[in-house]
Amino acid sequence: MTYYICKYTPVEILDGFGEKYRLYNPVAQDCARADQLIHRNVCSFSRALIETCVKNNSNPIVLTSCCDSIQRTYDVLQAEGHKVFMLYLPHNSQHCSKLVYKEQILKFIRDYAAYSGKKFSCAKFRAAFKQNSQSVVGGYIGVMGARMGEKMLEFIKNTSPLAIRNNTCTGVRNLGNPPLTDDLEELMDWYTDQLLSQTACMRMTDISSRRALVDDPNLKGIIYNTVSFCDFYGFEYAHIKRSLDVPVLKIETDYTPQVAAQLKTRLEAFFENLKVGKNKRQFRYITPKHFQQIYTAGIDSGSTSTNAVILDSQQRIVSFSVLPTGAHVLQSAEKAFDSALNKAGLSQNQISRIVTTGYGRTNIDFCEKDVTEITCHAIGAHFLNNAVRTVIDIGGQDSKVIHLDEDGKVLSFVMNDKCAAGTGRFLEMMAQSLGLTIQQMSTYGLKWEEQITISSMCSVFAQSEVVSLIAADKKLEDIVHGINQSVASKVMALGGRTGMKPEYMITGGVAKNIGVVRAVEQRLGSKVIVPEQPEICGALGAAIIASKD
Repeated sequence: MTYYICKYTPVEILDGFGEKYRLYNPVAQDCARADQLIHRNVCSFSRALIETCVKNNSNPIVLTSCCDSIQRTYDVLQAEGHKVFMLYLPHNSQHCSKLVYKEQILKFIRDYAAYSGKKFSCAKFRAAFKQNSQSVVGGYIGVMGARMGEKMLEFIKNTSPLAIRNNTCTGVRNLGNPPLTDDLEELMDWYTDQLLSQTACMRMTDISSRRALVDDPNLKGIIYNTVSFCDFYGFEYAHIKRSLDVPVLKIETDYTPQVAAQLKTRLEAFFENLKVGKNKRQFRYITPKHFQQIYTAGIDSGSTSTNAVILDSQQRIVSFSVLPTGAHVLQSAEKAFDSALNKAGLSQNQISRIVTTGYGRTNIDFCEKDVTEITCHAIGAHFLNNAVRTVIDIGGQDSKVIHLDEDGKVLSFVMNDKCAAGTGRFLEMMAQSLGLTIQQMSTYGLKWEEQITISSMCSVFAQSEVVSLIAADKKLEDIVHGINQSVASKVMALGGRTGMKPEYMITGGVAKNIGVVRAVEQRLGSKVIVPEQPEICGALGAAIIASKD
């Protein structure tokens, strides 16, 4: 098996040798080996490629010099003894560039013949061309940007309420039918022209052909994939976000499975708010007709706490509970639900529908439906105060900024990446370092005197910075104030990507930290609404959805 990574790779040449080949979309469990061989700031795809090639001995592999990172990848793999073919790819489709690339392809034929001991067949080469079959009828979602792993693309296809068209850099590959000739020079003239005349990737000089990817009335939304430590696709995303009037979701891939849960939540929330969703589960209607009152429940299974809310048929909160999540999501959900039932004096049979949300939502098997926490927090916040236009949800594991319209519909949202900076976990780590309880942390910062700045963007480095401040005998109150300012700074950086408009509401457990709320208000220059029970907002939204379904 021969591997390749780029749509400009002349893979049909491998057909001419009778070889099998596969587009390589590596996913690395970690990049420990790659980190020993190349700098960590090299793009995530290159690191994952090195890691998996070295680990799996993926030989041979064909690379194109599409960017400096791939060039460095080639150097590393060569040094590690891998068989790597490199084609130096022109970044435009002008006449001279085609001549240059044609010579590269002819050299590849000679090199591969020497490597494999096989003879190139023009007939096999011509027989290899198959037309791209991405025909989609009606509205569809375009997946654009950088390459995407097969599992993520499959998840998107299975989750999306609309058809998916793969328009990523490796997804759009269209070549014509070759001329009926065995003249190698003539064939390669045609082939080079076809390869370089494809819809351009963002590494090409002239990207005007990419307009066709978005200039389509059937395009109903875009999922835009970017790569950690790669600058190429961020520019196009920003342009699309500014100029197109379709929903756009930006995700970032680092080619490891560590952020799969966060990406899943973002994608599901995006689809939920397209308003063309379809319920894939069969609802289990168990409403007993003889009960006068209909109750519904929402359960929010978060990383820190599991919260349950029970509503009556007038959408009044009958009871709620907040319990630690612990190590077992399902058991925690059962306990939180039982606690809320006991407070209300109800039994489970009296609950007509249950909707779950939060990280563990899909692992709770006694619900009728699961909905992302983004949608649930939006619905819960709008229910509590319909003037709210920006919801700041600071949870234990992640932070979100959600923009609402006057009807409570999610207009857009952003989430933090896998770094815990600016989350409840970050505050717990800082409290531990300072020897304070979370409750003490919430008020200590209000008594500050000296302005201290925690400058590190990483939680671990920020913790080291706090330890240094302790060693410098700084007052605890001033350090806590600096920590609160750091959390507020992260929120502003997150929300500032898409703009934040009043009225503001903070939800999630961190909203009980008065110091953080004051710091956010100072940065916003505006008051922030804090619900009486901010940690149950997601469960409340889930219960409201249950009451309407």
